[in-house]
Order: sequence, then structure tokens, then C-alpha cells
Amino acid sequence: MKPLLLCTDLDRTLIPNGAEPESLDARPRFRRFVSRPEVTLVYVTGRHQALVREAIAEYDLPVPDTVIGDVGTSIFRVTASDWEPFADWHEEIGRDWGGVGRDRLAERFADLEIMRLQEPEKQAPFKLSYYAPADTDSGALKSELEARLVSLGVNASLIWSIDEAADIGLLDVLPAGATKYHAVDFLMRRLGHDETTTVFAGDSGNDLEVLVSPIPSVLVANGHPEVREQALRLAAANGQSERLYCAQGGWSGMNGNYSAGILEGIAHFRPDLATEPTR
Repeated sequence: MKPLLLCTDLDRTLIPNGAEPESLDARPRFRRFVSRPEVTLVYVTGRHQALVREAIAEYDLPVPDTVIGDVGTSIFRVTASDWEPFADWHEEIGRDWGGVGRDRLAERFADLEIMRLQEPEKQAPFKLSYYAPADTDSGALKSELEARLVSLGVNASLIWSIDEAADIGLLDVLPAGATKYHAVDFLMRRLGHDETTTVFAGDSGNDLEVLVSPIPSVLVANGHPEVREQALRLAAANGQSERLYCAQGGWSGMNGNYSAGILEGIAHFRPDLATEPTR
């Protein structure tokens, strides 16, 4: 049987912390599925290490094999005793900023009153994160930031998403090669996988680049309708419609939200892997 590299976002994808209900048996079924030896589990998240550990404990999540954290700017191999960083990943993404550090970037944006720096623990060596009002014209804001980054010779990607629970916008400034997609692609190839043995699951704007990529991807049913519309449109434009599955619910008696949607998507892309309970 072919192996599976399962890469999933956490908040509102695996973690049921959105407004929509969770199917009762979904997380236990997910835990049973990923415990199989042919499955390698990767968490792909905006959370930093301490918050990932907190989520695993709070929501009784399986311990993953690898964590892509800080919106793709860090990768850790998780062992029984430690989290070992992939040093070569930092070397690879660091080239995009050309030696310009996070603090200098923050100084360059300091006069933009619409943005407020996130807490220190939410920053990382190659991740500069801000809050902004949820109704911000994100396109205009990103255009302004891009002009300033060009003047510094910095090659960056700007990731905008909405924290619906807090009703606030989130903006991450990352090296251009440090998006979730680039990190998943790097890890996939590093571990000897390809698009036939990898599945990604997500729910929001910062998952969009993976959702519309050649990597088979699942948008869980609780994903925001705007994200769903955008993902379907961009996947079609990229010729990747067959690589995007939008969970609908109804599969195996579950509603398609959170881990139920992940399992539904795996059943779609990898019908050779039984995702039904074995009892």
C-alpha cells in the first residue's frame, strides 16, 4: 500500500474552534486513522511551537511526526524527547530577505497606524505579524507594503487572513519562499513523497496557495464561503480543479467540518486507504 503524507492546518481545520459544530466521532476516528504505520502526520500552522504543544494537549490531538509552524517559516521534526529544527530550511528562506532583519522591516512599517504588531511570542526570525481591522482593504494595504519592501530589496510574501472568532485581520510578512505551500513542497520532497502520496487540508486564506496547487488538497466544509469561491476559481485558472476537493458533509454520516472534512477528503483522493472505523 502506498504511504500517505497528511499535512493539515490546525485552527478551524483539525481543531474544532470555529462556529460550526463538530461531528461527535470525528476526532477519535482521525486519531485512529493517523496511528496507522503508512501515515505520516504533519501539522501546518501559523502557531508557534508553544501554541502547537498547547493545542495538542487541549484538544487531545495526535502528536505529529513533523510541524511546519509560524506560517511556514519553521519546520520541526518531532521526536519523543525534542523538536529538532530543519536548519537548511532557514538557510533556504533567509536568502529572500537579503540580510534585512525582522526589526528593520518593522521600523519601515511603523508609520502605518492601521497595523498593530502582534505579541512578541507570535513573531519569529522570518515572520513579522500584525493585526489590522477585519474590514481593511487588504489589497490596498498589501500594495503599500510591497512598494516599501521593494525599496529595501526584500523579496517577501504577504499573507492576509481573518480571525473570525476575534473579528480581526491578520497580516504576516514572510520570505517569498516561506509560504505554507513552499514548506509543504520542501518537506514532501525531503521525505521522499510526491503529489501522489500527499494530501493537504485547510480552511482559510493563508491555506489558499496550497489549496490551489498541484498538491491534492481538501477544503473542510466549515471553510469560509469566500475562501471556497476563491479556491475553486483559482484552482480552475491554474488547471488544478481535480486536485481540490471541497468537503460537503454526509460522508460516513458526518458533517464535513474539521477532522470529518479531512477524512472525507482522504477518502476522495485515496480510496485505497480505508477511512471507515474497523469495529
